[in-house]
Amino acid sequence: MKMKKFINSQESLTKELLEGFALAHGDLVTLLPANTVVNKKLANANRVTIVTQGGAGHEPALSGFVGEGMLDVSVVGDIFAAPGPQACVDAFKLADKGKGVLYIVLNHAGDMLTGNLSMKQAAKEGLHVVKVVTQEDVSNAPRENSDDRRGLVGCVPTYKIAGGAAAGGKSLEEVAAVAQRFADNMATLAVAARGATHPSTGNMLADLAEDEMEIGMGQHGEGGGGRSAMKSADETAKIMLNALLADLSIKSGEKIMLILNGVGATTLMELFIIYRKCVEIAKEKGIEIVANYVGELLTVQEQAGFQMFVARMDDELLGYWNAPCNTPYFKRGL
Repeated sequence: MKMKKFINSQESLTKELLEGFALAHGDLVTLLPANTVVNKKLANANRVTIVTQGGAGHEPALSGFVGEGMLDVSVVGDIFAAPGPQACVDAFKLADKGKGVLYIVLNHAGDMLTGNLSMKQAAKEGLHVVKVVTQEDVSNAPRENSDDRRGLVGCVPTYKIAGGAAAGGKSLEEVAAVAQRFADNMATLAVAARGATHPSTGNMLADLAEDEMEIGMGQHGEGGGGRSAMKSADETAKIMLNALLADLSIKSGEKIMLILNGVGATTLMELFIIYRKCVEIAKEKGIEIVANYVGELLTVQEQAGFQMFVARMDDELLGYWNAPCNTPYFKRGL
């Protein structure tokens, strides 16, 4: 079946989407060569700065969170592909305003290769950079093998938590420790009801029958082993939330963040119905939801489904989550 998308050419996708993004949000970001999106107020940043990198095609992630209180630089690769390490090293040099750079990388093979090479080059050049990896997909590895877990929507709240700590004047080591503590206490599980098409190739990322869904689907159509007949909203919410709470060993009396991230074709109607059931389950278990988000943060083109994210929270992390920020796709009162 021919791919139906409003594009000009598959070769110009990343260039043109970034140009449009920068034009739409010119008050907050600047687009530089090498597909580098920069916080327009970076020059005045007398604090730790934050850099991330990853492939295009997941909008608003990742560049939609560049701005005050979150990311300072996003280095963008082609669709679903990591950028090269030299562009990331150049971003470290651009970002560092004397307080050092936090480098947040999602755990995918290409991103990790670029991340590791970037860090080696940064060390050779004497740059003050600390890397934090987000790896919270519970479907493809147990917690004791968390280095094998894929990075999903958890990168976005990690940007916010780290950004809050940086804005609060913490040192690079302190910001990295806060981000790592948050990352160590988060978990995500994704479900897909229909696959997406790769906008550069037209290939289907996942082939699901009309009456099927798959719990554990990866960001790019990777199988999660949880294929089944389509279930109701309440059934799906119960399966997924219970799995996440068990993975984190969340007990009665604890506080959590809960995010429902639509991945492209799932409506807010569906997400709110799911969220309603999650709140009911949490109350029954004596667990308090102190932070939340329902909507699209990291998408997979027109894939139908969502990612459910849970993180253990405390007062310090909640303060950073609620701290002011101003980015194209996430804002808190300044």
